[in-house]
Amino acid sequence: MTDIGKVGTFMLGTRRVKRMGYGAMQLAGPGVFGPPKDRQAALSVLREAVASGVDHIDTSDFYGPHVTNQIIREALHPYPDDVVIVTKIGAKRGAGGSWNPAFSAEELTSAVHDNLRNLGLDALDVVNLRVMFDVHGPAEGSIEAPLTALAELQRQGLVRHIGLSNVTPKQLAQGRGIAEIVCVQNQYNLAHRHDDALIDDLAAAGIAYVPFFPLGGFTPLQSTALSDVAKALDATPMQVALAWLLQRAPNILLIPGTSSTGHLRENLAAAELQLSADALSVLDRIAAGAATV
Repeated sequence: MTDIGKVGTFMLGTRRVKRMGYGAMQLAGPGVFGPPKDRQAALSVLREAVASGVDHIDTSDFYGPHVTNQIIREALHPYPDDVVIVTKIGAKRGAGGSWNPAFSAEELTSAVHDNLRNLGLDALDVVNLRVMFDVHGPAEGSIEAPLTALAELQRQGLVRHIGLSNVTPKQLAQGRGIAEIVCVQNQYNLAHRHDDALIDDLAAAGIAYVPFFPLGGFTPLQSTALSDVAKALDATPMQVALAWLLQRAPNILLIPGTSSTGHLRENLAAAELQLSADALSVLDRIAAGAATV
């Protein structure tokens, strides 16, 4: 069995977690909407992830909606003491599967209670506020009102720690003036490196950075350089992409998602893959190439 502890741990609030985790988004149906085609397979993936040492699971009640949290509860409740479940609020799904902002205090409060109910918890370990000024990426705008509402839920004991998702450095600075921020979850991978400076700043502050779409998301990473490095290492391109992230900075926590136990094992095996300085140099040039496309 892969030893995912080889890549070390990092603090997520007051909880120390392994740097290789699991993201539950793909457990829902197509487009992260509706139920999965094979619920038993989804349950098996979660149980194998935890059996393999994963202690950081990322989810949201707007996945499905409600679907992934209900599957997590069925698969793992009562939860092992070392498992940290991170969720996010700030969005809701439209009838056709659209992603819509849900930023009011009432909507945020309702979302926290939905997460608590569907996960079967009395308090949520970490809640990320998903900023939705632009569904496609970070966009400036004040987060004072929604974050103040989330901080009130924290004071009530429903939320232990707060994170931010899809945010700019300016919004992070504003957020840190309102509440303690334990993690930032933004899009970041080999080809999408807009947060390079932010990651380094967060590392210096002891704050976790959790890249979503670490493998490219709905448009998987494709690169001849990536494929060549993977071939030389007898690994898959996706394993190399994950290993690069783990070596990029010590505060990066990975949450690659899959609905397949086979792909889960492949992803976890990236924790044991070491990239040489030459390989890292080749991979670092991929972002520059992507920027010129």
